[in-house]
Amino acid sequence: MNFNQRSALLFVIGGAAVSLPSQAWAHLVNTGMGPVYDGIGHLLLTPEDLVPVLALSCYCGLRGAQAGRWAMFMLPTAWCLGGFVGLGLDLDSTLPIAALSFLLLGGLIAADAKFPVQVIAPLTVAVGLVHGVLNGLILKTGPGGPAILGIMGALFVIVTLLSAVVVSLERSWSRIVVRVAGSWVAACGILMIAWHFSSKIS
Repeated sequence: MNFNQRSALLFVIGGAAVSLPSQAWAHLVNTGMGPVYDGIGHLLLTPEDLVPVLALSCYCGLRGAQAGRWAMFMLPTAWCLGGFVGLGLDLDSTLPIAALSFLLLGGLIAADAKFPVQVIAPLTVAVGLVHGVLNGLILKTGPGGPAILGIMGALFVIVTLLSAVVVSLERSWSRIVVRVAGSWVAACGILMIAWHFSSKIS
């Protein structure tokens, strides 16, 4: 099994793992190792944040090394800025923002949309700012700023590694695997939006 086959297999296993149903926790993650690690734990244990990060990393990887390099710096920076803005806000958003991220990013991967870096960069910043603000609103009652910095560091590692793996995929079938995973993410987004509005109607 060569490197590309191993990479694709790991991606499929990882995608299956994050798609498994699990109990959702409304409270903050407490690792017992300090606020920075609490922030990292929050990101890794919150599918509403983690899946869009994985999806954006994969999409940037599909678009090439330059897009991946932009994303690995721009996403953590925008997320951090949005997080510190969110720490100072007093909002209660009921919009299905996570579902929209699932749908948008998953759809881009599934369609293999060939947008230039000039479009991908603002998209990356927008995703980072929006999810960062939401994280800030949640974390302000707990670990606060240090947790945001922990998330920033974790984002840099995740985006760097995953986008590099996808960039290295040369066989057409391995890139199709990534696109299929994107279609699953988009499908989850559609289901989440449907659940959101069905609960409003009922």
